[in-house]
Amino acid sequence: MSLRLTLSTYVTAFTLLFLMQIAHAGPDDPSKFDPVQYGAQKILYDWNYPTPEAGLRALGFVRNHIKALQEFGDLEKSDIVIVAHGNDLHAFSRLNKAAYPEAYSAFKELTDLGVKIHVCRNAARSRGYGPEDFYDVMTVVPAAVIDIAKWENEGYSYMYAELFPKITREEILEKHPEINLSQ
Repeated sequence: MSLRLTLSTYVTAFTLLFLMQIAHAGPDDPSKFDPVQYGAQKILYDWNYPTPEAGLRALGFVRNHIKALQEFGDLEKSDIVIVAHGNDLHAFSRLNKAAYPEAYSAFKELTDLGVKIHVCRNAARSRGYGPEDFYDVMTVVPAAVIDIAKWENEGYSYMYAELFPKITREEILEKHPEINLSQ
């Protein structure tokens, strides 16, 4: 009987502590950061942007992915592939380096970290380029659709990173002055 009472007392105390924790949580409580350690990753980025500038800006997604892997994962054992087949290809072509002078160094930075950049020959041809018209850090493949399927069949996680304008907290405060009053 004494053992049951003790066990029952522990269960009751634990339940009360749990309920008190729930009761104290609310909209003014901060979120928690979980520094999860991720293992190696196999990532496939589908690059199909409406403008060359958008394709170059989107390289930031890959840079952020690499930074996250460096801090919380295993970059050395990870594999990242970009398959490009949109209007971004104009910035991928060495024929346009005068228009996009920063492009090559951005691509080189990523490929030096192990990123593979594939260019769709069909998309290139439809935009007036041959396989030899792209930077040396890229590989031209027959078609993006078959290349994307290949990587997915090998277990790569599919990523389609879409660009949206960034809205800062300052812009939200400007639009909603009532937030400042409640802080």
